[in-house]
Amino acid sequence: MIKYICTVVLCVASSQLTFGQQPAQHPVATAPETIADRAVTPQPVATLGTTPEPDDRYRIGPGDVLDIRILNRPNLSRESVRVEGNGMIRMPLIDTEIKAACQTEGELAKEIASRYLKFYRNPQVDVFIKGYHSRQVAIIGAVNDQSRFELQRRVRLLELLTYAKGPSARAGQTINVVHSPQAWACTKPGAGQVASAFSSYKLSETLLGYPSANPYLEPGDIVTLPEADQAYVVGNVFTPLTIPLKEPITLSRAIAMAGGVRQDTKKDKIRVLRQEPGSVTKKEIIVNLSAIEKKRAEDIALLPNDIVEVQTSEGKALLRSLIGGAGSSVSQLPIRVIP
Repeated sequence: MIKYICTVVLCVASSQLTFGQQPAQHPVATAPETIADRAVTPQPVATLGTTPEPDDRYRIGPGDVLDIRILNRPNLSRESVRVEGNGMIRMPLIDTEIKAACQTEGELAKEIASRYLKFYRNPQVDVFIKGYHSRQVAIIGAVNDQSRFELQRRVRLLELLTYAKGPSARAGQTINVVHSPQAWACTKPGAGQVASAFSSYKLSETLLGYPSANPYLEPGDIVTLPEADQAYVVGNVFTPLTIPLKEPITLSRAIAMAGGVRQDTKKDKIRVLRQEPGSVTKKEIIVNLSAIEKKRAEDIALLPNDIVEVQTSEGKALLRSLIGGAGSSVSQLPIRVIP
């Protein structure tokens, strides 16, 4: 009976080898794979040409106040350590100065710990920023709240603009950032930080949060919003006004924004006073508004400092006054009945 069972087992094994299933040469015991194991399998996410996100951690600067604590070493721990103007600090037992500027709390803690390795084994150092004084930025110009801000973290341009209560009605379409020379000391190649003393962005793109127009601000940055160029509409219109030229505006649109023309207007002789670039003299341009409305003439675009003067027709005004005066005189005559 035993001989028969062994023969059956050998036959089954030989049949499996016949169908091409080879036994493992080096069997290794492994735990059974679960769905959770497959779900957390890391997948590659970096691709060629991908630009890393800029580091948004706060970096220490001159004027900041630090608390430096060393575990079980109260004689070495220090409170209210002010970073000098050159970005350096000093610690007990260490002969040379330690650079604190442009480093994060964690990076400075590692640097201090490495300096104490020749005195102690595995020193544990913690650094905390107690006072933020190096990261001041300002925003001026055509905003609703010009101010200076002391930041305790990195902020982007759009966020600062919201703290300034947004651009005012006079704001143009450009927002400028003037960088402080001190910010360049922390610039690292490829870090996406400032590389020049001046940056300019389109305000509409900044308000939409486009990354190319919404950079991180650096210490000492001054943000300016210049006022838009202006044109003026005066004369025989319902609401004479000043128009910010945030976008191309034509003469007919400007008059419509002023409420339109009143009665007795010389619509065929609208005057545009324009100052030539680089000259103090002004030239006069006569525009036929009636022809523009009938699409028989081209509607001209206004330039900065243009003055649109809507004139009154003296003949029409005189005739209207005469008719009005005669009508009032007739209404005052006594009424008689003819039998």
